[in-house]
Amino acid sequence: MQRDILIALGSNIAPKLDHLKNAVAAFKQHESMVVKSISPIYETVPKGYLDQEDFLNMVIHIQTDLDEDSLLVFCQKIEQDQKRVRTIKNGPRTIDVDILLIDEEIIDTPDLQVPHPRMHERAFVLCPAADIVGSWQVPILGQSVVSLRDQLPQAERDDVRISGFRLAQ
Repeated sequence: MQRDILIALGSNIAPKLDHLKNAVAAFKQHESMVVKSISPIYETVPKGYLDQEDFLNMVIHIQTDLDEDSLLVFCQKIEQDQKRVRTIKNGPRTIDVDILLIDEEIIDTPDLQVPHPRMHERAFVLCPAADIVGSWQVPILGQSVVSLRDQLPQAERDDVRISGFRLAQ
């Protein structure tokens, strides 16, 4: 059964744009996945750990019949392939690949929480998500992506700017 999935991608270690391109290409090349839409790329200031470069962030909407465990393994493989190193919480990364939504499912396991537990707090996720799946309902919160984005403080939204980059659909 095909499921609609929203994935967040972010990078702040050069070459940032290449890391995003490589991640999107991995999704496009997977035989069990179809990339349905790609958001614009946003430039965002870091959150949490501030002594680092700005990020490039985007989201993609995919369809797949993979179960969530296999999808998570695939997302982690993309991070490993691009040499992601986890040393500082919220620190610099070559690529971050997060599963945000899987249809309107709620998943709560030690390895995966869907919807992503902090997506409603993050303009760098909600702004690009609103561009491509704004009407999607976020389970547990019972609100649309656009509604959640619009509820963010203005200062949060001001930290997220559309970049001059765009990846081909």
